[in-house]
Amino acid sequence: MKRFLSALILAALACLPASAQWLSINNVTAKLENSEMGGAFLKIEYDLGVKDLSPAEPAYVFARYRESATAGWKLIPQQALRGDHDIVESTGKKKMLWWGLGSLGLTNAPQLEVRVRGIRVVRVPGGEFKMKFVPGGGYDESRTQVETATLPTFWMAKYETTIGMYADYLNETGKDGRGWDKHMANAERCGIKRGEGDVYTIAPGREKFPINYVSWYDATAFLDWCGLRLPTEAEWEKTLRGGLYLDGDEAKKVPNPKPERKYPWGDEAPDAGGVWRCNADGDADGFAGLAPVGSFDKFNSPYGACDIVGNVAELTLDWYATSFHAGLDGYRMVRGGSFMDPPAGCDAVTGATQLPVKRSSISGFRALRDTRTK
Repeated sequence: MKRFLSALILAALACLPASAQWLSINNVTAKLENSEMGGAFLKIEYDLGVKDLSPAEPAYVFARYRESATAGWKLIPQQALRGDHDIVESTGKKKMLWWGLGSLGLTNAPQLEVRVRGIRVVRVPGGEFKMKFVPGGGYDESRTQVETATLPTFWMAKYETTIGMYADYLNETGKDGRGWDKHMANAERCGIKRGEGDVYTIAPGREKFPINYVSWYDATAFLDWCGLRLPTEAEWEKTLRGGLYLDGDEAKKVPNPKPERKYPWGDEAPDAGGVWRCNADGDADGFAGLAPVGSFDKFNSPYGACDIVGNVAELTLDWYATSFHAGLDGYRMVRGGSFMDPPAGCDAVTGATQLPVKRSSISGFRALRDTRTK
């Protein structure tokens, strides 16, 4: 039989600003309870207000906490949670249980603030796919070409990480300007201003644009904050092209009609027939610079990933390793092309390189959740 402890736990900021571009999560409550056998645990309940969730396009849900108004925020490890967390496939009232508080010395805390956030992801089923990357923009022949590769199931963010989401992250972690760059203040190119006391504000109308001017280290720090990571080149490419079977090798009921497609939508050029399918070089696509995420959602990948080519070139987890570069410079691979690339450069195979410390107006990132800690 469970008995309730007298300490009340406060759920703070249950509804984050709409501008942050997280999924709609409201009515967050958190209460400390006790189990006869398992010790103290925290019951966190919330309403996930997204009507069209499904196994193919679920939500990734994570929670962060702090012990007092002056303490730093911390991620609740997914391994310590049970219930409706991590990959959530339906809307409505949800509950997660956080065990092991006693080992953290939190059972007597008078107050514990909790924030719950969610990101829209798409499921990429495990199995084989065709991988035909062209490293170094086609000029590097020292890397082995992979014709067929196999990956386990993973979940990729449907959209690129937005300025609104990143500003929310900075307001929790950006002390002394950490994770922020002065170029972000430009309202036409990015739009995050750093104010007194390390308060970060967004230029009006810029919330839904993809974040840029982030280094590889900034991107990985943001994703660590979420309990996520960058995709590898192989994961990125499979998300774009699809596997040999779109429902995965376990089912093998839905063959991929174009397993070697050049673009997420097929083989048609990005501007074929005068219809633009991504945000590439010039303003003929309707955007002189960056476009809000989701602007080209009629031309998603087979799994539903949006803007995976064009807009911002996307950082990956992989190092650029050749006999010349290995161990010397730490370049990382960037895929997908950007709003400044020609349409032909926004394809499935072309790769570029970037130093991990570099911040650029044309580079951003999206999140990935794998199965290692499920």
